[in-house]
Amino acid sequence: MIRTVGRGLLALFLTALPALAEDLTATLPDGTELARLTMPDGAGWCVLWHHSVQGFEVQDCYRNQEGRMVLERSHQPDFAAGLGHLPGRGQQISDGAGGYWIEDIGEPVPGDAYLLRPGTMAVNHRIVTSDRDVSLSALAPRARVLIALQPGKTE
Repeated sequence: MIRTVGRGLLALFLTALPALAEDLTATLPDGTELARLTMPDGAGWCVLWHHSVQGFEVQDCYRNQEGRMVLERSHQPDFAAGLGHLPGRGQQISDGAGGYWIEDIGEPVPGDAYLLRPGTMAVNHRIVTSDRDVSLSALAPRARVLIALQPGKTE
Protein backbone atom coordinates (compact mmCIF):
# COMPACT_ATOMS: atom_id res chain seq x y z
CA MET A 1 0.00 0.00 0.00
CA ILE A 2 2.73 2.48 0.94
CA ARG A 3 4.67 1.64 -2.21
CA THR A 4 1.60 2.35 -4.40
CA VAL A 5 0.90 5.65 -2.66
CA GLY A 6 4.57 6.62 -2.96
CA ARG A 7 4.55 5.96 -6.70
CA GLY A 8 1.36 7.99 -7.08
CA LEU A 9 2.87 10.95 -5.24
CA LEU A 10 6.07 10.71 -7.30
CA ALA A 11 4.04 10.63 -10.52
CA LEU A 12 2.01 13.64 -9.36
CA PHE A 13 5.21 15.53 -8.48
CA LEU A 14 6.85 14.74 -11.83
CA THR A 15 3.81 15.82 -13.85
CA ALA A 16 3.77 19.12 -11.96
CA LEU A 17 7.31 19.93 -13.12
CA PRO A 18 7.59 22.05 -16.29
CA ALA A 19 8.76 20.20 -19.38
CA LEU A 20 12.42 20.75 -20.18
CA ALA A 21 12.56 23.19 -23.06
CA GLU A 22 14.89 22.59 -25.95
CA ASP A 23 16.56 25.25 -28.05
CA LEU A 24 16.68 25.41 -31.81
CA THR A 25 20.11 26.76 -32.70
CA ALA A 26 21.85 27.85 -35.86
CA THR A 27 25.65 27.86 -35.55
CA LEU A 28 28.71 28.22 -37.75
CA PRO A 29 31.46 25.55 -37.76
CA ASP A 30 33.59 27.67 -35.40
CA GLY A 31 30.75 27.66 -32.83
CA THR A 32 29.49 31.18 -33.53
CA GLU A 33 25.80 31.19 -32.68
CA LEU A 34 23.61 32.89 -35.27
CA ALA A 35 20.28 32.17 -33.58
CA ARG A 36 18.88 30.48 -30.48
CA LEU A 37 15.13 30.00 -30.25
CA THR A 38 13.39 28.38 -27.28
CA MET A 39 11.47 25.42 -28.64
CA PRO A 40 9.45 23.58 -25.97
CA ASP A 41 7.96 20.16 -26.61
CA GLY A 42 5.20 20.46 -29.21
CA ALA A 43 6.43 23.78 -30.63
CA GLY A 44 7.09 24.11 -34.34
CA TRP A 45 9.09 26.14 -36.82
CA CYS A 46 9.60 26.31 -40.57
CA VAL A 47 12.64 26.84 -42.77
CA LEU A 48 11.63 28.97 -45.76
CA TRP A 49 13.55 29.93 -48.88
CA HIS A 50 13.00 31.07 -52.45
CA HIS A 51 13.58 28.43 -55.11
CA SER A 52 16.80 29.34 -56.94
CA VAL A 53 15.28 28.88 -60.42
CA GLN A 54 11.56 29.64 -60.08
CA GLY A 55 11.84 32.21 -57.26
CA PHE A 56 8.75 31.07 -55.32
CA GLU A 57 8.85 30.38 -51.60
CA VAL A 58 9.23 26.81 -50.33
CA GLN A 59 8.78 25.76 -46.69
CA ASP A 60 9.77 22.75 -44.64
CA CYS A 61 8.06 22.66 -41.25
CA TYR A 62 9.36 20.85 -38.18
CA ARG A 63 8.19 20.19 -34.63
CA ASN A 64 9.86 19.34 -31.35
CA GLN A 65 8.34 15.96 -30.50
CA GLU A 66 9.59 14.92 -27.09
CA GLY A 67 13.03 16.38 -27.74
CA ARG A 68 13.32 15.11 -31.32
CA MET A 69 13.40 17.26 -34.46
CA VAL A 70 10.67 15.87 -36.73
CA LEU A 71 9.86 17.01 -40.28
CA GLU A 72 6.07 17.34 -40.32
CA ARG A 73 5.10 18.99 -43.57
CA SER A 74 6.37 20.82 -46.64
CA HIS A 75 4.79 23.40 -48.92
CA GLN A 76 5.86 23.48 -52.54
CA PRO A 77 4.12 25.90 -54.92
CA ASP A 78 5.14 23.93 -58.02
CA PHE A 79 6.85 20.74 -59.22
CA ALA A 80 10.08 22.61 -59.98
CA ALA A 81 13.61 21.18 -60.06
CA GLY A 82 14.54 19.44 -56.81
CA LEU A 83 10.99 19.43 -55.48
CA GLY A 84 8.25 16.84 -55.45
CA HIS A 85 6.39 14.30 -53.39
CA LEU A 86 7.82 10.83 -52.81
CA PRO A 87 5.07 8.19 -52.60
CA GLY A 88 4.91 6.72 -49.11
CA ARG A 89 6.38 9.85 -47.50
CA GLY A 90 3.40 11.85 -46.29
CA GLN A 91 0.29 12.79 -48.23
CA GLN A 92 0.22 15.27 -51.08
CA ILE A 93 -2.68 17.73 -50.76
CA SER A 94 -3.52 20.66 -53.04
CA ASP A 95 -2.97 24.09 -51.54
CA GLY A 96 -5.80 25.46 -53.72
CA ALA A 97 -3.45 27.83 -55.54
CA GLY A 98 -1.67 25.48 -57.95
CA GLY A 99 0.86 24.17 -55.44
CA TYR A 100 0.68 21.49 -52.78
CA TRP A 101 1.38 20.57 -49.19
CA ILE A 102 2.99 17.31 -48.24
CA GLU A 103 1.33 16.57 -44.89
CA ASP A 104 1.95 13.94 -42.21
CA ILE A 105 5.58 13.30 -43.13
CA GLY A 106 6.53 12.46 -39.52
CA GLU A 107 10.21 11.95 -40.35
CA PRO A 108 12.70 12.29 -37.45
CA VAL A 109 15.84 14.18 -38.48
CA PRO A 110 18.90 11.99 -37.77
CA GLY A 111 20.80 13.40 -34.81
CA ASP A 112 18.19 16.17 -34.47
CA ALA A 113 20.41 18.38 -36.64
CA TYR A 114 21.37 19.07 -40.24
CA LEU A 115 23.72 21.27 -42.22
CA LEU A 116 22.41 24.01 -44.46
CA ARG A 117 24.33 26.35 -46.71
CA PRO A 118 22.13 29.47 -46.85
CA GLY A 119 21.94 31.16 -50.20
CA THR A 120 22.20 34.87 -50.87
CA MET A 121 19.36 37.23 -50.03
CA ALA A 122 17.76 36.35 -53.38
CA VAL A 123 17.15 32.88 -51.88
CA ASN A 124 16.77 34.13 -48.28
CA HIS A 125 16.89 30.99 -46.14
CA ARG A 126 14.96 31.81 -42.96
CA ILE A 127 13.89 30.12 -39.75
CA VAL A 128 10.35 31.23 -38.93
CA THR A 129 8.36 30.63 -35.74
CA SER A 130 5.09 32.14 -34.55
CA ASP A 131 6.98 35.18 -33.25
CA ARG A 132 10.44 35.21 -34.90
CA ASP A 133 11.83 35.40 -38.42
CA VAL A 134 15.61 34.89 -38.61
CA SER A 135 17.28 35.29 -42.01
CA LEU A 136 20.27 32.95 -42.15
CA SER A 137 21.05 34.40 -45.58
CA ALA A 138 21.45 37.86 -44.02
CA LEU A 139 23.66 36.49 -41.23
CA ALA A 140 25.81 33.93 -43.08
CA PRO A 141 25.32 33.71 -46.85
CA ARG A 142 27.02 30.67 -48.40
CA ALA A 143 28.41 29.52 -45.01
CA ARG A 144 27.87 26.07 -43.51
CA VAL A 145 25.22 26.43 -40.79
CA LEU A 146 24.25 23.67 -38.37
CA ILE A 147 20.57 23.78 -37.47
CA ALA A 148 20.04 21.70 -34.31
CA LEU A 149 17.46 20.97 -31.65
CA GLN A 150 19.30 20.55 -28.34
CA PRO A 151 18.71 20.82 -24.60
CA GLY A 152 18.12 24.40 -23.50
CA LYS A 153 20.77 26.40 -21.68
CA THR A 154 20.34 26.76 -17.95
CA GLU A 155 20.96 30.22 -16.62
